[in-house]
Amino acid sequence: MVIWIILLVMTAAAVMAVLWPLSRHYAVAGQVDPNTQFYREQIAEIERDRARGALLPSEAEAAKAEAGRRLLRANGLQDAAVAAVGEPALRRRRAASALALSVVPVLAIAIYGAYGSPHLLSTPSVPVSQETAKLDFGTAVAQIEAHLAQNPQDGRGWEVLAPVYMRMGRVEDAVKAYESALRYLGPEANRLSNYGEAMVLAKDGLVSVEAQAAFERAVALDRTAVKARFYLARAAEQDGQIEKAKAEYTELLSASPADAPWVAVVREQLSRLGAPQPGSAESGGPQIGSEDIARMVSGLATRLETQGGSAEEWARLMRSYAVLGQRDKAAATAKQARQALAKDEAGLKTIETMARELKLIDSAP
Repeated sequence: MVIWIILLVMTAAAVMAVLWPLSRHYAVAGQVDPNTQFYREQIAEIERDRARGALLPSEAEAAKAEAGRRLLRANGLQDAAVAAVGEPALRRRRAASALALSVVPVLAIAIYGAYGSPHLLSTPSVPVSQETAKLDFGTAVAQIEAHLAQNPQDGRGWEVLAPVYMRMGRVEDAVKAYESALRYLGPEANRLSNYGEAMVLAKDGLVSVEAQAAFERAVALDRTAVKARFYLARAAEQDGQIEKAKAEYTELLSASPADAPWVAVVREQLSRLGAPQPGSAESGGPQIGSEDIARMVSGLATRLETQGGSAEEWARLMRSYAVLGQRDKAAATAKQARQALAKDEAGLKTIETMARELKLIDSAP
């Protein structure tokens, strides 16, 4: 809207620049009557004749008086003409000015709207940048969130938003979104599997009791739910049930197509556990990645045992052992943490919470 106001002001200024010279002051005052000019020149000529001596001073004064009377009469006629003719002309000029000021801008805008490109004022002429795309994506997410705030019972909306949260790294929000989707749409194998996976990611890879329950419900609804079966095998591994974990990984691998995208991950898990894989006569040893992880966990354990640390660090070590399937070490770490944090009430609560999540609560002294 501002751009149109600016254009109108510019148009009006251009019209006034053209019409201003036609105003009364400049149009009338700027005109010189030829008779008046003639008599002015006659008086100048009389002055020159007197200067040369061609006329006596008395003769020159008489001639100037007669020329002056004629000049006055000529000026009077000129003023009358202005009064008789100038006013109607002035009115016509004013009417023309008003017409130009009103019609010309409107006509110009109408022609521009019909044949011009007014949309270029609001359409970017360059490709949308990555920053702009991110902004638009964030705006779209905000709009969906606003819709769901007004319509929280829209289960489909929550189910669409949950994986978006996952890609954005907002895992806790994804967990809540899947909870809402389950609440309003009901349980379904894929929905339960995604919900459980979000909870696992929120716990840094730990299959909590709640996540395991979601995976078990998913498999009960659909035995072929790959994601749920994979995480149930991991849960067994974390619980120290290594043989059960091997059996479940092997069964999942046997039932999967050779080119399934999850086959490589399942083979890695079996290789890490030292289990023979279908189609292979070898038993896999620990992978380099696993060795690196074990080395880092060992370094953290050594530091906590010798120098101590925060409750969060002790809890992280407990979780790391559980993820690696070393539940005995996880339980021993919980005991050490309780001793090291005996005077830290808040720290002890953190350790007990982690022990419950890892299902180590029975190992407490």
